Amino acid sequence: MNLVVFEPLKQISCAECRHGPLPHLVRESGVPRCLDCADLGHLVYLPRGHAALTRRAREGSSLSAVVVRFNKRRRRYERQGLLVEENALARAERSCLADADARARHRDRARARRAAEDLRFTAAFATEIRRLFPGCPADRALAIATHASVRGSGRVGRSAAGRALDELAVSVAVRAAVRHDDTEYDALLMAGVPRFRARARLAPQIDAILDAWRIRPG
Repeated sequence: MNLVVFEPLKQISCAECRHGPLPHLVRESGVPRCLDCADLGHLVYLPRGHAALTRRAREGSSLSAVVVRFNKRRRRYERQGLLVEENALARAERSCLADADARARHRDRARARRAAEDLRFTAAFATEIRRLFPGCPADRALAIATHASVRGSGRVGRSAAGRALDELAVSVAVRAAVRHDDTEYDALLMAGVPRFRARARLAPQIDAILDAWRIRPG
């Protein structure tokens, strides 16, 4: 079980020693305490972003804590880094320096493998678009597939259904592309029209384009 330390969004002082504002705090029974009062003051902060260093520092530290901050937009806590013992961090840094070249080569191979996988998936997605919408131009199908399947984008092509080339997921991606590229949808949003009202207004126009694309060219 991980100890959790919070990075507050507001200025908060320790309920015990009154020190503040606190960059990091621990909540005990709902009461904020600084790291010193929580017996974590000897730990050092390691920001996220270096997976190997984080893993080795955590493994080498007899005491560690995950640092999180609340994301208001996503309404969830997100990991910001780790608190570890200073000696453990120093050892982890030396280990990472010692095998930096090998890890760089591994990253390059992994990056090339992911790029090849992405190309194959995008091509399969475009093929499925053309199967469902044979009237859609090939270059347009590829553009839609490329946009929908960007790794880490959170778009429909990267959902479980999208990766499985589910017909509904593929159709949703095509409909979204037509909505943004072939109608005044974006302009309506910029003018302050609510999203659902704009979609309802443009639905007949979008349906007409999709119906035409469902017809195989003579």
